[in-house]
Amino acid sequence: MEILWRRWSALFLAFLMVRGGEARLSQNFYGFRCPAVELIVRQAVATKISQTFVTVPATLRLFFHDCFVEGCDGSVLIQSANGDAEKDAGDNLSLAGDGFDTVVKAKQAVEAACPGVVSCADILAMAARDVVALSGGPSFPVELGRRDGLVSRRWKVAGNLPGPEFSFNLLSWIFRKNNLSVTDMVALSGGHTVGFSHCNRFAKRLYFFNATHGVDPSLDPSYAQQLMQACPAGVDPRVAVNMDPVSPTVFDNGYFRDLVNRRGMFTSDQVLFDHPLSKPIVNGFAVSGPSFSSAFAQAMIRLGRVGVKTGNVGEIRRDCTRFNS
Repeated sequence: MEILWRRWSALFLAFLMVRGGEARLSQNFYGFRCPAVELIVRQAVATKISQTFVTVPATLRLFFHDCFVEGCDGSVLIQSANGDAEKDAGDNLSLAGDGFDTVVKAKQAVEAACPGVVSCADILAMAARDVVALSGGPSFPVELGRRDGLVSRRWKVAGNLPGPEFSFNLLSWIFRKNNLSVTDMVALSGGHTVGFSHCNRFAKRLYFFNATHGVDPSLDPSYAQQLMQACPAGVDPRVAVNMDPVSPTVFDNGYFRDLVNRRGMFTSDQVLFDHPLSKPIVNGFAVSGPSFSSAFAQAMIRLGRVGVKTGNVGEIRRDCTRFNS
C-alpha cells in the first residue's frame, strides 16, 4: 500500500505541474511513469565510459552546447540531411561523437523500459550529471520534465557559445543572458578539468599571438613549450590535447590550480584569473575542491533550467536524432 501511495502521489504532483499547459521541472517528474529512469541512464553512461573516457568531456560539453542555444531542449542532437541543424554549425563541428552516442544509447535503453515517456533533453541532463559523478566529481539531483524542442538551425548557434579567445566581458555577457552569475561561469568553466581541445583552437597563443609576441606572454613559458611539443606548427588541427595536464581523467579542481599557475589553455580560461571579479573565485576553488564541487553542482542545476520547454510545448522524441514528424 505504501508503494502504491507513493506512486499515486507522484502522479498527482505531475498533474499539478502540467495543468493548463504550464509546467515546472521537478526531481520526481518520472516517479510514476518511469521510476527507474535515472538508474537506466546511469548504467548506459557507465557502460559507455568503460569503452572510452572521451565519453565524459564529450557528454558534458554536449550539454553546455545544447543549453546555450535554444535552451536545454535536445536541439543539438538533431541530424539534418541538409547540414543545417545546430550540430552542423562551425562551433559544434568539434563536438565528439561519443557524447551523441551516449545519449542515443541511453535513450534506447529508456525506450525499452518506458516508451514515449522520457525526453532526450532530460536524458542528456542526467547523462551530463552522471559523467561528472562517475569521473570523481559531485553528484547532484537533476530536475526533470523538459520537452524536446522542435527547432534546430545552424544559424542560431553563432554568438551564443563561449569562444576560446573571448574576453571576460564577452564571457560574462553570454552567461548573464542565460541567467547565470559570475560564480556559475567560473564553476562551469571548471568542466575543462576533464576536457580536451584540438590544436587549432589555441594555436594563435603559441605562434602568432600579436605583432610584438609570437607566444602569448600570459602563458607560463614551460606550459607554452609543452603545448608546442604537442601541437607543432602545421600539425593536423584534429590533434587533441588534454586541458588539464596533471589529472585529465579526474573531475577535480586541478583546472583552477592551472589558472593560478598561468596554465589555462584558452584565453577565455586565463582571463578568469586575471579579472578582479572572478580571480577571488578562482583562488577559492583552487584551494578547496569541496567548494568547487558544491558551486559546480548548483551551477549545473541552474544551467539545466535555461530555456526549457515544458508542459505542452515541444515533444517527446522517439529518436533523439530526428523530430517525430
